[in-house]
Amino acid sequence: MRTKDKLSHFTCRIRSYYFVFSLFMLAGTYQATAQRVDQLTDDQVLEFYRKAQASGLSEPQIEQAAMSQGFTLTDIAKMRKRIAELQSKGGRSTGQSYSDTSNGRRLPTDLSRRFADTSLYMTRKDTSRRLKVFGASLFENANLSFEPNLRIATPRNYIVGPDDEIGIDISGAASDNFRLKVTPEGTVKVPNIQPIFVAGLTIEQAEQRIVARLRKAGYQGLGVPGSGTDANVALTNIRSINVTLVGEVVRPGTYTVSSLGSAFNALYLAGGPNPETGSFRKISVIRGNRVVRTIDLYDFILRADQRDNIRLQDQDVIRVADYDTRIELAGEVRRPAIFEVLPGETLKTVLGFAGGFSDDAYRASITLRRNTAKERRIVTISEDQLATFVPQRGDKYLVGKILERYENRVQVAGAVMRPGDYALEPGLETVKQLINRADGLQKDAFTNRATIIRERADMDTENISFDLGKLMRGETPDIPLMRQDSLTVLSIRDLREEYYVIIEGAVNKPDTVEFVNNMSVADLIAVAGGFQEGAKPNLVEVARRIRQDSVGVRTTRLEIFRFSIDRNLQISPLEGNPATGVGGSSAFRLQPFDIVYVRTSANYEVQRQVYVSGEVMQPGNYAIYNRQERIADVIIRAGGLKPEAYMAGAQYRRLGQVVGSDLRNILNDPGAEENLLLNDGDTLIIPRRSEIVAVQGAVLNPSSVSYKAGYKFGDYVDEAGGFTDNARSGKAYIIYPNGRKDRTHKFLFFASRPRVEPGSIVVVPFKPLDNNKLTAAERIGIFSLLATVSIALINVLVR
Repeated sequence: MRTKDKLSHFTCRIRSYYFVFSLFMLAGTYQATAQRVDQLTDDQVLEFYRKAQASGLSEPQIEQAAMSQGFTLTDIAKMRKRIAELQSKGGRSTGQSYSDTSNGRRLPTDLSRRFADTSLYMTRKDTSRRLKVFGASLFENANLSFEPNLRIATPRNYIVGPDDEIGIDISGAASDNFRLKVTPEGTVKVPNIQPIFVAGLTIEQAEQRIVARLRKAGYQGLGVPGSGTDANVALTNIRSINVTLVGEVVRPGTYTVSSLGSAFNALYLAGGPNPETGSFRKISVIRGNRVVRTIDLYDFILRADQRDNIRLQDQDVIRVADYDTRIELAGEVRRPAIFEVLPGETLKTVLGFAGGFSDDAYRASITLRRNTAKERRIVTISEDQLATFVPQRGDKYLVGKILERYENRVQVAGAVMRPGDYALEPGLETVKQLINRADGLQKDAFTNRATIIRERADMDTENISFDLGKLMRGETPDIPLMRQDSLTVLSIRDLREEYYVIIEGAVNKPDTVEFVNNMSVADLIAVAGGFQEGAKPNLVEVARRIRQDSVGVRTTRLEIFRFSIDRNLQISPLEGNPATGVGGSSAFRLQPFDIVYVRTSANYEVQRQVYVSGEVMQPGNYAIYNRQERIADVIIRAGGLKPEAYMAGAQYRRLGQVVGSDLRNILNDPGAEENLLLNDGDTLIIPRRSEIVAVQGAVLNPSSVSYKAGYKFGDYVDEAGGFTDNARSGKAYIIYPNGRKDRTHKFLFFASRPRVEPGSIVVVPFKPLDNNKLTAAERIGIFSLLATVSIALINVLVR
């Protein structure tokens, strides 16, 4: 009698719903939400059943999808009943022959499946940074289920059992086809022939027995060479078997697998060995109370060896033993982990499990922390002991990293041809040999002094200076090198400022240029792109620093040289320097830090223009003719004003800002102060007369109203609803369309409001917020305090 624990029973219950959910998932393609189960034909149900068998979805996914399609529990129950009825109809013909041209093999429908969400059964995930157990991740991979391949040929040693289906194809002189299902009694039934017992036989033995019985029943010469009649016997459908997993597995229990299922397949269904307590190297397959195979998962993980992945038989038991010895291997190895060690294996074997040392590993020794009866102790294992050292339970091995040091390195840097690191070896043991190995000194090397930074025995560093020129010429003894020595040869450029010259003024590319020896002024002008159009070539100045020491204090701070250079960059003398006697000539050469100035011609100017827009005859850009040209002049050049021009609202802008001025009288009086001189980029805007007056700020209805000749300032405020409670009426002002402003004037109790013109903006400011004003609660509190103090004072006075 088969026994199942609670977990296996729950798995079978879930399995019974699996295909029902699959059917409803697939029934969505036929709009089964509208066409209920009662209206489906048997062919449709069978079609859904076949598609469900091919579905790769998990139970939770299929359940969720079915419920999302609108199916109820009643629908699920009805579909399950329809499937059971159809299966029972097919079951009444068990053992009978029928024609089937399909030879595809199918899995049994009652197989155990691993849950999609195994978090309820898996051990709690370790969030610490400790090492993982080697091999534990093998059974956590959902893409590695070890399910059997149904498309392989029938194994000749396959043991036939109840519920297997055997196909017989007879061809040649006689033709027939049988699909025979093995009954619980172990027999198959061919029409008109007594039952043939095949249970317990291999598929090859069953084929021989069936063919022999058919030959006696009338198929003369069946399977005999030369008879012309052949028979092919194959396993068409397979049965399910029960396998029990016990011991230190994640989910022990009884599982239903196919008869082609392997040991790894069953281990995957059970979640594999428990990483906390289970052994990955002592897994026993027990058949008939006898161990038929001991599985070592390390063989598969490390070498892909599947010899231990044997095919299971019904009622097999897989037992995962407790681990005996585990050790930790951390540090500079390729696969740090917790490894299980069997008797006879050494530390070298475990290093092989870890993939060996990493590239940066310190291989001379390994540090071991081992538990004793009372405490721990440190053991240092040399590289020679790896092959013989036997690990013990609880050992923790740490492989260190090599030091960032070199046992034979010397360095050379600076003004040598090939600076870098070199090996301290025979033939390279002194300073001169090191420089020769670096292909010698550069031409700019400063040979009066070189330095060696040397590491002392106490790890401090010291500086050793020497005359490199004398050493290279053999005038002083060569200096022996030591490990970690660093030689630095300075360049003459390292001992001075960075040399440059500057060119400014009327050249195309004023810049700071790196100094080059033998550079003339003309050369520098050419580097700067030549003269600009407005340059004055006959006046070029060079400012030079004074370097020579002199007695006393000089009155001059610089030396000035002047040259005359034509546009073909031909230099000619202009003026000599009285102090040095050096004249401006083609022999003059620049020195570091010289500054060359190219002046601009006094009469050269680029075009400057103003823009005129609005109500003029010819609006547009106008060049400033001379330095005395004013606003009235450019209006005349623009053809004068149009009849619609409103000069009271004309705006003059400079640098983007409005210059407040009244331009109404400038045409009649060119001497008026508002008739400004023109500047480059100025803008003159002459609008049409505006019929609108805007009222903004602290009024009840800020808006724009039409201009009325008889209205005054207060009338426009009334048009906007009057002042608000927080209006500062005494500070009201007006902005005229030409940019000028005027405010309200007060004398004693009298206020004089500004005049309103078309296009003006009336602005009434708000009173500032009083953030220090007391609230009602604060005032009540102060009054209460004053009352209390008053009462206290009265009592004191009365006494």
